[in-house]
Amino acid sequence: MSSSEPDFAALEAAAIQALEVAEAALTRGETEGISDETVQRLLTAGTRLFANKVEMEDRFFSPYTGPEAVTATDVVMTCSDMLRAVNLSTFDLAMWFQRPRPEDNI
Repeated sequence: MSSSEPDFAALEAAAIQALEVAEAALTRGETEGISDETVQRLLTAGTRLFANKVEMEDRFFSPYTGPEAVTATDVVMTCSDMLRAVNLSTFDLAMWFQRPRPEDNI
């Protein structure tokens, strides 16, 4: 593999390790050791990959590892600041939220 080709296995391993470290920090209540920039990088990568996979692969899957991986508060706090970061309102969000999904046609 040339250095210009993405190393998907390395990304997979890094994602597993990142989740393990983050969950350990959250369990201990010790998140101050994780920089804001690290959180930004993780959220940016996850957001862009999720959006691209949904749009380009024309399929839907949960953005989270399981139904109890995040709380409603986690989602609302993150979503609110994500909307602010790109200057969108809840009206803009509502327009996207209403778009049909393939399973809606069943």
